[in-house]
Amino acid sequence: MATKKLSIVFLKNMTKIRINIALKKGVLDTQGKAIENVLNKNLGYSQISNVRQGKFVELELPETNEQQIKQIVQEICDKLLVNTVIETYTYQIIS
Repeated sequence: MATKKLSIVFLKNMTKIRINIALKKGVLDTQGKAIENVLNKNLGYSQISNVRQGKFVELELPETNEQQIKQIVQEICDKLLVNTVIETYTYQIIS
């Protein structure tokens, strides 16, 4: 398997990316349910429902081309960050 290397560029042309990862609809979110139960029963927020818990990853890439960024994000999500069987992801270019 070929290894891809990113050139290190110090504070030049760095793009900040935020990747949001969440469970797919229909997948039981036990952490979200636990948060909802505490909010409802322990903290008195009975009006809150359907809590879903996720995660986000922020990173910087030495890349400014949006197609290249999309390809890199897709590769790292599919290979490491996201369990595509039960999770989905979106990403934003922050800067």
